[in-house]
Amino acid sequence: MLSIQHISKTFNAGTVNEKLALNDVSLELASGEFLTIIGGNGAGKSVLMSAIAGVYPVDSGSIWIDGVDVTRQPEYRRAAYIGRVFQDPMMGTAANMGIDENLALAYRRGQHRGLRWGISHKEQARYRELLATLELGLEDRLTTKVGLLSGGQRQALTLLMATLQHPRLLILDEHTAALDPRTAKRVLQLSRELIEANNLTAIMITHNMRDAIAFGSRLVMMYDGRMIIDISGEEKRALTVASLLARFEQSSGSDEADDTLLLA
Repeated sequence: MLSIQHISKTFNAGTVNEKLALNDVSLELASGEFLTIIGGNGAGKSVLMSAIAGVYPVDSGSIWIDGVDVTRQPEYRRAAYIGRVFQDPMMGTAANMGIDENLALAYRRGQHRGLRWGISHKEQARYRELLATLELGLEDRLTTKVGLLSGGQRQALTLLMATLQHPRLLILDEHTAALDPRTAKRVLQLSRELIEANNLTAIMITHNMRDAIAFGSRLVMMYDGRMIIDISGEEKRALTVASLLARFEQSSGSDEADDTLLLA
């Protein structure tokens, strides 16, 4: 479903602020695979996701989604293939519009827009059914402005919107980092349920080592713009935080694990 071949990205090339963010990164992701990516600040995780989504053009290499070469496609064209949930719960939704209106925008994504009533009774019934699966009571608040929701409710809604049209690739970019632990746990559970129910191909970026181990069928660790660990199957299921840290030190050549990983 996703094929990344030898991509590199340098910011501020030729200046004193030059930064090699991605260093010859390659990745193959099968249909239905759920990948978690972990790494410290500056490891290249978010830059990689932005490169896949088309936010940043790559300097070299290629990116393919479901057999389509999207390397030179702009972000808005890649949106037809990709669903995204961001770290900030305020992103991904329209705060001044109702819950039903936000869902309608997501549901009609890519469709022809004509002159007709905004949301039919049939659509509203469908949205209530979908919202009920979140178990947050939002099915009874269809017309509530999204800006009035809590961060967790808004992130759950964004997650539902991102999966409504069954994207070829779902990107979860540290989507629980701004939430309290209890809410983050619920949003992670919802993420897993929606990915499994819709058989989605997904990538989740996280700083939390326990979440990286507990979720997904495959784990990749990045360091200094490179992928240094790639674990799946029984090997991943047997991982512990201690064993992952040991693998990090062995693979990176560094005896100092990133503080953000340890704190998470």
